[in-house]
Amino acid sequence: MSETRLTVPGTANSVNARRYLQVDVFGKGSCTGNPLAVVMDADDLTPADMQRVARWMNLSETAFLMAPTTHDADYRVRIFTPVRELPFAGHPTLGACHAWLTTQGTPPGMSRIVQECPAGLIELRRSGGQLAFSAPPRERTGPLEARPVADIVTLLGVKASDIVAHEWVDNGPGWAAVLLPTAEHVLALAPDLSRMHDLELGVIGPYPAGGEAQFEVRAFIAKGMPTPYEDPVTGSLNAALGQWLIGAGLAPLAYVASQGTALGRQGRVHLESDAEGQVWVRGRTVTVIHGTISLEP
Repeated sequence: MSETRLTVPGTANSVNARRYLQVDVFGKGSCTGNPLAVVMDADDLTPADMQRVARWMNLSETAFLMAPTTHDADYRVRIFTPVRELPFAGHPTLGACHAWLTTQGTPPGMSRIVQECPAGLIELRRSGGQLAFSAPPRERTGPLEARPVADIVTLLGVKASDIVAHEWVDNGPGWAAVLLPTAEHVLALAPDLSRMHDLELGVIGPYPAGGEAQFEVRAFIAKGMPTPYEDPVTGSLNAALGQWLIGAGLAPLAYVASQGTALGRQGRVHLESDAEGQVWVRGRTVTVIHGTISLEP
């Protein structure tokens, strides 16, 4: 773990340096998951300030922690990609909660945490030394229409017969998802990302029985980034995939998804449906960098 000071030129509120953490989320080991920048004490920052910092960070997301506006929440977070704000995102939810717990001196026995974000109140809990969030309801469900399926076939360079099942799994970002026959099919993909347009696509395929992970996941994103890219490990997508696959009987009530293998990462996302049918998304969170960020004018 290292100590650093960052200076972001062209940002308002120059007199106050703020605590800053960079957290690795969903990694199997050190620096193998998805990095998240977290700026603490951000109550007086404007949305333009936050967007400027997120653009400079150039990570998939940067989170800004603030005091909650309701007694029902422990803290409030706003999440920005380099080009827009997101109402909810999975790895920033776990990473922001980790940063809040790390810096606020909360009791080790505190098991339930509530996050306030533009998507509403998100419940989190400590489980097995890790953090888990409750998957938010999907805004759009049901099979994909013929046109997006045809576009996905072209984008991925697969046969239509390779798509075992497909579904809208939109919990905010706009996810569409396809199930391929095997994890090997997923890892072999070489998509033409120039054909992404505004598509947010998740691809999943099963591993043979007996392995550490039951599925391999890949996420291809166009909206919210300067250019289309593949995300290393994606909490919101895995949350929605879990709701779809478990609900449809295509996955067991608890499973592990591997993600990021094609990018040299070792993402591990634990999915579990409880007795009430609520899907929980769990993963490892580790502080990699901590220090201060100075927001100079």
